[in-house]
Amino acid sequence: MSRSKQKGTAFERAIADYLAQQMHDDRIDRAPLVGAKDKGDISGVVSPFGRIVLELKNHNRQELAVWVDEAETERGNADALVGVVVHKRRGKGQPGDQYVTLTVDGLVKLLGGPIGNDR
Repeated sequence: MSRSKQKGTAFERAIADYLAQQMHDDRIDRAPLVGAKDKGDISGVVSPFGRIVLELKNHNRQELAVWVDEAETERGNADALVGVVVHKRRGKGQPGDQYVTLTVDGLVKLLGGPIGNDR
């Protein structure tokens, strides 16, 4: 396994374990690889309003637009409420210190607000 792949796997494991512990939910775990119809990197994440797809990134260079588009595609594949990108915050090693990026419409959905049918 390449060093890059190892970093990504370790990041996914740390975030999955942290979320499972904080949410007291052992259904939260790394998602199995499914190929072209990817449904995110962490499975079992649910808000009171629906399922959430998490796309995790541990890269030196941020590409937020690309990553958010990827999370949105995976949200559609999973028929989930919202797609969220969790990405590495340089200089911060604790899972709870990492960044989260999503669209404002995604935030509205997480907060329980309505989004028009055209979204």
